[in-house]
Amino acid sequence: MIDTRTGTSPLFHLFSSTCASGATVALFGEVLADVFPDRTVLGGAPFNVARHLRAFGLNPVLITRTGNDALREQLLGAMSRYGMETLGVQLDPVYPTGQVRVHLEDGGHRFEILDKQAYDFIHTAVARMSGLGIHPALVYFGTLAQRHETSRRALRALLARTDAPTFLDVNLRAPWYETQTIRRSLQHADIVKLNADELTELAGLFALAGDTPEGQARAMMQKFGIAAILTTCGAEGAWLVETERAAIRVAAQAENITLVDTVGAGDGFAAVFILGMLRRWKLPLTLGRAHAFAGSICGIRGAIPEHDDFYQPFIKEWNR
Repeated sequence: MIDTRTGTSPLFHLFSSTCASGATVALFGEVLADVFPDRTVLGGAPFNVARHLRAFGLNPVLITRTGNDALREQLLGAMSRYGMETLGVQLDPVYPTGQVRVHLEDGGHRFEILDKQAYDFIHTAVARMSGLGIHPALVYFGTLAQRHETSRRALRALLARTDAPTFLDVNLRAPWYETQTIRRSLQHADIVKLNADELTELAGLFALAGDTPEGQARAMMQKFGIAAILTTCGAEGAWLVETERAAIRVAAQAENITLVDTVGAGDGFAAVFILGMLRRWKLPLTLGRAHAFAGSICGIRGAIPEHDDFYQPFIKEWNR
């Protein structure tokens, strides 16, 4: 077996050395239906990441809220098939399960995100109890589910009840974010993932010093006390910076993948990066595997595969 572990990265000091096998990851935020022109599929970054983590052998616990509707039943049925915990899925008697209309344009996608969905009203006490009961090795959260105060309050309660490292997945969807929410999120994050456009946006939002993207990322780390920033650049690869260490980069790879759509590629990248951190893979290896997996997601319609067979080549290769 290839030795894929290292203890040299400062990132590994965030994690317990005993948390790799079957580790629990708490994922807070939206679950919703992505409505494509020809079909509706379950989505939302926390759900997508959780689905991948479960397929790769971890124990994701999704803390979210749905309406009392058919989409809730579809979600619970899917989670049951995937072997995912449902204890963190709350039921809202008023608001519907989230929906996003996906418009495919020029090989990319545009989201139309509906307002006042059930995930905007995650209950604080229930979220806190979920966090207390699972002892996560990592807490994953994003920005979209913080657009309303109710869910922002629930997230703060969850984070206050755990000392696990935190992974912030920035997802800037206008008009559903505000400066103060992003600021608080960065202040609570150990690891931040964003794309190149989002890094540019935040550099302007917070007047970050630096003439290059890497310089801006380092300024953000210093300003908010972040351990590492992971920046994805689509087909061009990705890079990661840690405090006082040279950037690690993965270049674009020549892959024989027919592009279907790019929905969920970033979520696939995040899932494999988290997997690599918990299994203590070397960082260049982790970035390479995350980028390859994200590319494979671009070869299917929607953010997650329908069957576990999709994951088997990756599991076989990574367990060599």
